[in-house]
Amino acid sequence: MNGHHHYPEGINGWLPNRHEGPDGDDETARDHRSSTRSDPSSSQNGMRGMNGGYEPDMRTSVTDLPDAVPLLPYWSAKRHLTCGNPTPPPPGTPKMVPWRAAPGKIKTAHAALVLCLNIDVDPPDIIKTNPCAVLEAWVDPHTMPSHKALEVIGTNLQHQFEGLNPKISYKPILDPSKEDLKRFCVTLRKQAMEDAVLFHYNGHGVPKPTPSGELWCFNRNYTQYIPVALQEIQSWLRSPCIFIWDCSAAGNLLSNFVKFAEQRDNEAKLHGGGYPDNMPPFSDCIQLAACAADEQLPSCPELPADLFTSCLTSPIDIALRYFLLTNDLPHGIQTDQVMQLPGDLKDRRTPLGELNWIFTAITDTIAWTTFPREVFTRLYRSDLLIASLFRNFLLAERIMKNYHCTPHTYPPLPPTNTHPLWASWDLAVDACLRQLPELLKNSESTAPKDVSLGARNRRQATRTDQVAQTGSSTAPGEKPYTYIPSRFFTDQLTAFEVWISRGGSALTKPGPLSLPIHLPADQLGLDGTTDLAPYPANTLEHSEHHLVPRKPPDQLPIVLQVLLSQPHRLRALILLSQFVDLGPWAVHLALTIGIFPYIARLLQAAGQDLKPVLIFIWARISAVDPSCQVDLYNNHGYKYFASALAGQDDPRQGLFPNGSEHKAMCAFILSTIARDYVHGQNACWRERVLDSCFEHLDEGDFLLRQWSALCIAQIWDGNDEIKVYAAERDLQDKLITLLSDDSPEVRSAALYALSTFLGASGSADLNKLGGGGSGTMYHCDERTHLRIEVVVVTGATLAIKEDASPMVRKELLVLISCLVKEWRGYFIVCAWIYWEEDRRWKEGEENPDDDVAANAIMEWLDSFGDDEAYRAENRVLLSSFFTIFSILLELSVDPYQEVATNAQTVVDYIMALLLESPFTRLESTTLNRPPSTPSDAKSYVNGTRTRVPSNQSTQTGIQPPPSPAGRPQLTRSETMTNTIQNGVSSTLRRTSSFANALRSLAGNIAFPTLEDGRSSPKPQQTSHDQERTEVVQGVSRPPSPNLNFAQYTSIYSRPESPQDGYPLPASASHTAGTFESQPPTGAFLPSEAMDALMAEDMERLRARRRVSGQARHHGHSHHRDDYGGGASPSGSTFSVDSNVIFGLGTGVGVRDVLPLKSRFYDWCCEYFKEPQMRQPEADEPGSVQYNYQVWRQQRNEQVIEDTHRQALEAPRCKWDKPVTTIQINGLPLSLAFHAFDPHLVIANESDMITVWDWIKRKRLNRFWNGNPRGTSITSLHIINQDVGGIVLTAAADGMIRLYRNYDPNLSNGPVQMVSAFRGLNEVLQVKRGSGVVTDWKQAGGTLLVGGDSRIIRVWDAHTESQVMDLDTNAESPITALTSDSGSSSVFLASFADGSVKIFDRRLEEDDAVVRSYHQHTSWVQNVKWHPTLVGQFLSGSSDGEVKLWDYRGGDAPLQTWDLYSQGLSAFDVHEQTEVFAATSALMVSNWRTQRTEVHGLATKRPLGLLSTNLTIPPPRESMTPFTPRTSSLVFHPREMVYAVGSWDGTVRITGCKLPSVS
Repeated sequence: MNGHHHYPEGINGWLPNRHEGPDGDDETARDHRSSTRSDPSSSQNGMRGMNGGYEPDMRTSVTDLPDAVPLLPYWSAKRHLTCGNPTPPPPGTPKMVPWRAAPGKIKTAHAALVLCLNIDVDPPDIIKTNPCAVLEAWVDPHTMPSHKALEVIGTNLQHQFEGLNPKISYKPILDPSKEDLKRFCVTLRKQAMEDAVLFHYNGHGVPKPTPSGELWCFNRNYTQYIPVALQEIQSWLRSPCIFIWDCSAAGNLLSNFVKFAEQRDNEAKLHGGGYPDNMPPFSDCIQLAACAADEQLPSCPELPADLFTSCLTSPIDIALRYFLLTNDLPHGIQTDQVMQLPGDLKDRRTPLGELNWIFTAITDTIAWTTFPREVFTRLYRSDLLIASLFRNFLLAERIMKNYHCTPHTYPPLPPTNTHPLWASWDLAVDACLRQLPELLKNSESTAPKDVSLGARNRRQATRTDQVAQTGSSTAPGEKPYTYIPSRFFTDQLTAFEVWISRGGSALTKPGPLSLPIHLPADQLGLDGTTDLAPYPANTLEHSEHHLVPRKPPDQLPIVLQVLLSQPHRLRALILLSQFVDLGPWAVHLALTIGIFPYIARLLQAAGQDLKPVLIFIWARISAVDPSCQVDLYNNHGYKYFASALAGQDDPRQGLFPNGSEHKAMCAFILSTIARDYVHGQNACWRERVLDSCFEHLDEGDFLLRQWSALCIAQIWDGNDEIKVYAAERDLQDKLITLLSDDSPEVRSAALYALSTFLGASGSADLNKLGGGGSGTMYHCDERTHLRIEVVVVTGATLAIKEDASPMVRKELLVLISCLVKEWRGYFIVCAWIYWEEDRRWKEGEENPDDDVAANAIMEWLDSFGDDEAYRAENRVLLSSFFTIFSILLELSVDPYQEVATNAQTVVDYIMALLLESPFTRLESTTLNRPPSTPSDAKSYVNGTRTRVPSNQSTQTGIQPPPSPAGRPQLTRSETMTNTIQNGVSSTLRRTSSFANALRSLAGNIAFPTLEDGRSSPKPQQTSHDQERTEVVQGVSRPPSPNLNFAQYTSIYSRPESPQDGYPLPASASHTAGTFESQPPTGAFLPSEAMDALMAEDMERLRARRRVSGQARHHGHSHHRDDYGGGASPSGSTFSVDSNVIFGLGTGVGVRDVLPLKSRFYDWCCEYFKEPQMRQPEADEPGSVQYNYQVWRQQRNEQVIEDTHRQALEAPRCKWDKPVTTIQINGLPLSLAFHAFDPHLVIANESDMITVWDWIKRKRLNRFWNGNPRGTSITSLHIINQDVGGIVLTAAADGMIRLYRNYDPNLSNGPVQMVSAFRGLNEVLQVKRGSGVVTDWKQAGGTLLVGGDSRIIRVWDAHTESQVMDLDTNAESPITALTSDSGSSSVFLASFADGSVKIFDRRLEEDDAVVRSYHQHTSWVQNVKWHPTLVGQFLSGSSDGEVKLWDYRGGDAPLQTWDLYSQGLSAFDVHEQTEVFAATSALMVSNWRTQRTEVHGLATKRPLGLLSTNLTIPPPRESMTPFTPRTSSLVFHPREMVYAVGSWDGTVRITGCKLPSVS
């Protein structure tokens, strides 16, 4: 959201940190901080920026970008750090205290008001002053007969308590005897049942309580005082109770009660483990006592005798009187005038009601800022009466401490009588009372004088009709005085606003100003305080910033009170939205204060102006506490969001300009209501949320598209009825079209929705895997049902298989795993066909009669007879499954570890079932024969680690296949589809040998042992020992991503808990996979095995469809039915109904690990937990990251300025100044300089990458790329150089990999893989190829990928997707690619046959070549644009010629340099200055010296010569099968230096001897 919520103008304090890009484009600025959103990818106009920087539209401008414009960093969004995994909380994060009152929350139902006054008879131990306090419940008992006075006092006291909570039944018990007291108490407990009872004791007419804890009442004749022990009262009233002790020495009662309660509780625990009937312990009782054990109640005549009770029950009366006693007011205002203060306590618009409201806000806030959170929640947020008593207790403490009385409570509370907010209360009272004379000037003098405001309120309530008829009594012509409302709430809101806008939102170091951590009550001291530091000392040392949220503003509870007021409501909500935007801790604080019921109530009658801010606040609440789904369902709150989501943007909603983003929030809130909650799903369905979401899938805002898809996913997750509704309207097809969306998040969300459609679980419970496919689909027949599921997965697989975002590929695997789970028979058949074909190919068999798989497919198709349509349908079905299986194998060797691990789990599942399938019992199968292993280990193309198979060898009786031969990759011209259509199996489409895939099912990850269950690979060591641990058995392991939660799940592991597996049917209780115990079966044909497995799949589908009558949700998806007590076929391959006997027991006992579990939804939810209105730390002026980037920008500008000056001199200077020499292991095949940092990245001929500080000659880092043995890193770039740098590598296996954190000076952690993807899939096998050649263009985020391929693939880093495949129209590999430095779409490509071509990306893919030049006769080593002249470029070929061309001229070069007769090994042109360099080739006959010459474009003689003397001849065979060069050469992009890498492992850096430039 980032500051672009538009609310009505004129409201102060909305968005103080508004942040827009220089062009003021909301979308641009909003997006650059995208967290769960994609970076620039997601806008459909390609105009959004990652750094808030401006990016010109490349389509309209062909001029070069000005240097001052910051370029966008790519591969730097949140998804690249997390790959769709939810971020774990930082270490030391405190656990949130539950904000809802505990389930055992107190509810007061009945009250006993015990008055022991014995009017006219003073107790013996009290000596009263004269005059002294006489008022009891605002009644002077001496003005009427004593018995009458007692009744009036009792009635008044009852009315006072009713003012706190009128719903409770209060029973005045007047001067009781002990027997009466007991009877009343026992009756009250019976009536209250499990609820709390209030026991109010006024002992002003009896002796003080005894030190042993006895209070006094009377005998029946009032001739004696009778003691009542507290233990007796505890026995009568039991628990829970609230006690109010209003008598002198009340502390005796409180302390003894606590002592006796603990004794009782301990005894109950010892004897029976607690109390019967779930009665809470006596220690949970709440007490309020008027004074300490050694204190006497005040007797000042100006105060009532029951001062404590008056404070608790009529606080405004006492507070005003106390104010008059302690402050001098003008006009000599008297108490009886104050009692005439106009208004009603419950009407906030009147003076009296406003004071009452302010008092509530202030006492709430004092309690909030002083007491521990648990105590606050228990006392102030659980029961209305208790909350009122404890609010008013704060006033009692303030007043009575001035009269040497110390009120006490249990639980004990810290003192609050000196809290600074009391000054605000005094100010509000002062402002109100100063207006009193004017207010009273025209009031009726005949009005009766009331002794208390409460009494007057009651009197007025009975006379409302008469008052309404009485009209105004002001004198004619005189305007009535208008009351000026208090500024209290306005000022407090302003203070809150100042806190937010002036840095309260910024993080701070742990300490007194940071957010306190509230510990459980058992760790608190008696006064509620703790000596523990708020954050443990060691937890923050490892956190990234050592910063935590600030202490919240004191005004938070006041904001809650302001929500009750219509005039201030919008402003309060806007401030509240800014506060909850600060993060989950802020949302939690708001909930703890009690915001929830208020915000929920506003949904019922909210005006249009409140809609945007309410939606925003609810999105934050739903993200932090998903349990609110039940409340939103019960109070029909979901209807509010459903209507907002469906609402059309009509002109009357002018207050709703950011409509699409608010609709995205509505979709998010509705998805949280539906998640894991069937009632919520059905409610959303009834409100047509599903239809609204499908309509929004076409919206321009990607956040809305993303959340519409995720909302769909949660609504139909595990809900048959809704899936049928969707399938009848073909709604799933709309999601498949979304798979070509620009935003990786939207593509992932669409896959997530399709996965839940096919049975994956969207539940928050990680143990719920789901299953059961798309449910019953009772509206269609079985074959249609099968087709629906296959079409969804096939369409998605073909659309996504080559997506550049690993997050998207990960979601694809979840979808595939759903299909594998339900249709495993088909996948077993595909795996067998692949195995047999692969074996035939390896053993070079040509005889078609021996082709088991092809013959089986022919027989299987023949079994359908003459029904051509049915045959065709089955052929297409099998080919679809085969395509999915082939792509699954490709994904199992994915360069991104998490994708590969998940794919290996699925492939292993299929392979385990294959090894237990009927195919293993075929005579003709090769499954039982180990493949032949080659003697030459170097012939592996896909060098991956072998492993001991889990336990196949011990259980199956089959020798597991040892490591088979690797083989070069094939041109993938023929696919299984035409294979099956022709009825003959010919060469299959493969990336790597299938046997290889079978051998290395877990890729480069060590397998867990049998007992491991789920286990993930151990994280890399971050120390320098890494070098010794990274290479295992000759296979390198690339750096891990930042978050890697992928877990390889072994299918053979024993389930960790019973619910993980399914009870085995009796007939299948033998050990999984042992065939010995099965009766021998007769011979059967492979086609019959295929039929059996497919029939079993259909049987599983029928079982699933049979439950159509029941609503199936994930919690019960593996229901039991009539399968002989076993799990249903949807949960196991077992099927009794299958009439083909050799399908029986397939896979029984194999652990159920599918479908895979996606965490993508949880990751997306994090967006709504992160601050959107304020700038992130890196954009906050003054932050460390901001200062660093400002320094970098200034430093970079300085470098550009300096090197520009040098570039003008350099073509006339000597280039022979030695700078440094670096030695590496192996041949430095690729070099890349960082433009601004002193970094040189070197890749050797295999897969090792080293990063050097070339000025200090210090190695900064070393890591491995992970490409298979026999392939090299053939291209290397550093991208995002303006803001740091990411290393991009391309290897000859076609994979692109990106790494961050390579500079240990800037990051503490290890090198991390940012992303990895298959840059080229059509890599041809050439004897001397160039591997994969790339060009990176920072200005547009474009990556060109070519090489040993007939195409050049153009990738867009914004969207992480391929833009186009340009035909090279050449029969030889591409050797170099170079983009134009400006914003044009033109680029150069050179080829191994000597040609150079100019391409224009704006043309058609098959006709993008603009010019071709064929003057070179041999391999062109490199081609580069002229450094200063537009339209000219240079090329250097391996025969030693360098040519200068102008594409505006003819086909002939402008100039030719014939440099080396023995050949040219490397060539480069400086980007800034008019020089080029070339290195000679090494010949077998002349290898001792290798020369590098630097030439100016305008000079005849060389500017520099570097001779390298070698002592060892190069091998006759090149060290790498790629790029025929024995050295590497690269110029620095800015500085006047170049580096030459020789085959002996040295890299020499040489510079230009510049004159001293002033």
